[in-house]
Amino acid sequence: MDQLLLLSGGMKRLATTLAAVLALGTLGCGADEPADGEFDVFPSGKTDGGIDADSPEAKAILALVNDFTVDFEELDDTARLNARAARNIIAHRDGADGTEDDDVFDNLKELDDVPYVGKRALEALLEYAIAKGLLNEDEAGASAIFSPQPLDESHTAKIAEMIGQARETIDIAMYSYSSAAIADALEDAVARGVDVRFVFETARAKDRKLEGSALQNSKSGRLEADGINVRYVNKIMHHKLVLIDGPRHDLAEAETSLIATGSANWSTGGATIYDENTLFLSGVPEMALKLQREFDLMWNHSRDLVVDDNLPYTISTLEINDEDIPDNPDLDMYFTSDNFNISEGSTTFKLRSRQDLSMSDRWVQAIEDATDSIWLASGHMRLRPVAEALIAKKEANPDIDIRVYLDQQEYISFSGDDYQKQKQADCVANATSDNKLFDCNNKSFLYGKAIGESGIDVRYKYYAYRWHFSYAKQMHNKFMIVDGDELYSGSYNLSINAEHGTFENVTHLKAPTFANVVDTYAGYFEDVFETGRGNGELEQLRLQIETDSSIPLVFESLSLSHQEATSLKSLIRANCTDVNSTDFRKNPGSHKYCPR
Repeated sequence: MDQLLLLSGGMKRLATTLAAVLALGTLGCGADEPADGEFDVFPSGKTDGGIDADSPEAKAILALVNDFTVDFEELDDTARLNARAARNIIAHRDGADGTEDDDVFDNLKELDDVPYVGKRALEALLEYAIAKGLLNEDEAGASAIFSPQPLDESHTAKIAEMIGQARETIDIAMYSYSSAAIADALEDAVARGVDVRFVFETARAKDRKLEGSALQNSKSGRLEADGINVRYVNKIMHHKLVLIDGPRHDLAEAETSLIATGSANWSTGGATIYDENTLFLSGVPEMALKLQREFDLMWNHSRDLVVDDNLPYTISTLEINDEDIPDNPDLDMYFTSDNFNISEGSTTFKLRSRQDLSMSDRWVQAIEDATDSIWLASGHMRLRPVAEALIAKKEANPDIDIRVYLDQQEYISFSGDDYQKQKQADCVANATSDNKLFDCNNKSFLYGKAIGESGIDVRYKYYAYRWHFSYAKQMHNKFMIVDGDELYSGSYNLSINAEHGTFENVTHLKAPTFANVVDTYAGYFEDVFETGRGNGELEQLRLQIETDSSIPLVFESLSLSHQEATSLKSLIRANCTDVNSTDFRKNPGSHKYCPR
């Protein structure tokens, strides 16, 4: 899915000014306008300074070109498009017979694909759409990019472009980061005077232990060399978010903040290999204020990674209280920081209680409130309350449409399942306190198989006989769609460790305000849930295993039920006698094929 960047405030003001002139009739007929190239495309599929695919601006343009009362003469003369662009737009929309029912434009990418429609044409269309009163600037902008994508069309490319729009501040909280495009954008931002603050998990887990040149050349060290203050927190920092020009000092700044958050790390793998989602938002002050407060909580109680002693430690001056945050009924954001205590002046976050399950409780409530459907995509399914809520929902309402899509890591064999059940039973029998009993019931258990046995349609993204990080094309999403009109998405893994040991977030979006982006996620889920199932791929793989001289142990991804995965593994074992040998087990990255 092609995504286009948000208009900056300056470009909006320019478009509004031009529209006002246009509305006064000063842009009348005359010589034909300069044309875009016949097959022009925007750099990386995006406009230069451009238009977000789900933004009010995009909707205004589509409303204009899909209006059958708008004809060639209006686009050519009044909107001042080049004649070839205007003619081709009408021809695409109306078809050769002009019956007004052929092919309306579903998105800006489809419009951009029309010959001679490019940057100039879209700018003219936007100006004219504003003049006709088609722009609703009060509507929140929301869009998503789903990985994998080509690198220049990925979430990292868009985030780099967003950083390029920053005027004063950038706040980043990241688990894993290695994007060269984002590194260049951050360096440029600092050079033009933007204050960048970075809470970085790698600083905690690795870089703080380094010294000398190793520290200077580390990921954190290179950030500080670029003028970016890097700090870390004592819990695992698992967010993947950026807040651009957020409300550090003034509530009004929240109105124009740019936000990106989701499941994807800022890496080549997150961009081009794994199944991921990244959500982009603007014009949502409630979320900007909540994110700023979350970032400030971590930043104000963080620990310094000392590489450059001269970097300033900038503190936000705005204290954000609940009453300062607008109450948009179609938007909310949740954080696992609700489970932690922190004292004034301390840098040690502590878990309040093992019984605190603030994020899990949100998911369970959403499952219990569902009436028609629950579609869930998660890299992990290791959270007992969520698993039990899904099973109970299916038992109470057998007709409800529940689908669960998990990564291959969550598959467990029959013998493995028997072992984990016995291990849990032994733990419970020997528990000597409520906390130990809680740990027995909530740690190190894979629930995918049990959920599937309840009648729920559970599938695994399967891509190898034996999972290994070196070749895994992970299903790394963490989102849930309820009744087709509510989306829960963020960094939160469904595990007790995510609940109690990490900083996580989940964004909750609802229709009608965010109907378009929720629909986008629903369409994406339907696609990935059918991965490798459309053209007999499983049957072809089984035939290859049975007949080829070289048996594939790593293969193209397939969405498989537990039964299908179990049968496939049995077939591989029957044809590859070495597959469970010590060498194959210890060195799976060296054994992607098995000689017959």
